[in-house]
Amino acid sequence: MVTKNASVVIMMCLVCLAALFLAGCFEGDVGSEGEVLKKYLPPEKLKELVDRPDSSIWIIDVRPAAAYQKGHIPTAKSFPSSEIISRLNALPKDKYLILYCETGGRAHGVMKELQKKGYTRLMNWGGISRWTYELVK
Repeated sequence: MVTKNASVVIMMCLVCLAALFLAGCFEGDVGSEGEVLKKYLPPEKLKELVDRPDSSIWIIDVRPAAAYQKGHIPTAKSFPSSEIISRLNALPKDKYLILYCETGGRAHGVMKELQKKGYTRLMNWGGISRWTYELVK
């Protein structure tokens, strides 16, 4: 017979495992013309892009503005998820967009909304915790 304390511990472990699974499950999703961006999925490859920017590729931080200000990937542009749809005029469809947030879930939602608006050159890079290099503040 399982005690009440053991049940709570088991339930907490299952919740943690589910959270870890969900956090990375959208990482690497691409739009219909975004396959070329997958080469930037490894953090060291994104770092190479940051160090040698390509004007056709934008790194987009979809976290709230306050989170962006606390630290973001160098060269990333801030387009908070709550504002991005109202700022589409500032987000060219001919650019390749690498989206990131805290865990990848928010970036996934933004990616789906952008796809509805005709954006095809997209990749969900996942969460900022994958970035092991220095952040810009």
